[in-house]
Amino acid sequence: MVRVNFSLVVREMILTQILQPTCVQVPLQGKDKDAVITELVDLLDRNKLIQNRQTVLDAVFTRERTRSTGIGAGIAIPHGKCNAAKELVMALGVTESPIDFESVDGKPVSIVILLVSPQDQTGPHIQALARISRLMMDDDFKSALEKTPSSEAAYKLMSERENK
Repeated sequence: MVRVNFSLVVREMILTQILQPTCVQVPLQGKDKDAVITELVDLLDRNKLIQNRQTVLDAVFTRERTRSTGIGAGIAIPHGKCNAAKELVMALGVTESPIDFESVDGKPVSIVILLVSPQDQTGPHIQALARISRLMMDDDFKSALEKTPSSEAAYKLMSERENK
């Protein structure tokens, strides 16, 4: 009898391979959930990372209506899948003051991370959601991100944390 030992090494996704420095907005100007989501979609659109702004907005808002993506602890991860994204793309924003996001814990949100992916890329989409969730469990990192003074500083913080 031949025994084969397969060990699968899954390399953890590095978010700064998806997140471009120009897709970080600190502070976000929006004062409510819809405005903040729209602002982040517009950021992706300005950076030519999506093919149709309205299609992306529709996908993200449709997902948001099924259940809030405010995951608790001041964090929201609005996301959607549509044919207007040719690859997984991401935008990050931090609000000046926490906003209501209808979060699962009822608390307002200050960190908003938007993910948009093609319909057929479930794996990377799920990996990114999981990586963001794990990263945000680090209270020191989350607190530093909430207090970051600029888009550049937020990206640098994320990059340093991801490349540890």
